[in-house]
Amino acid sequence: MSIKSKFAAALAIAALAGGLAIPTSEAHAGKGWGIGAAIVGSAIVGAAVANSAYAQPVYVSGHRRCHWQRRYDGLGFYVGTVKVCHYY
Repeated sequence: MSIKSKFAAALAIAALAGGLAIPTSEAHAGKGWGIGAAIVGSAIVGAAVANSAYAQPVYVSGHRRCHWQRRYDGLGFYVGTVKVCHYY
């Protein structure tokens, strides 16, 4: 899970919690628009943030040198290799 998707999930949870924390005085039919709006709003914002993780590629003119680099997780376990290119 990337940092952007974690941020989107945290933002959605905060929006939902804010919508549920609205004080209510009496129970009236049809007054649940605040909770529904919070859910829809958090879904829209979360989708926008998660969609921005897949940006368009950047093309740079010049020379490039690529190599395969080993990747490890936070605990130091081998995850796999990734192709890394340096432009200069």
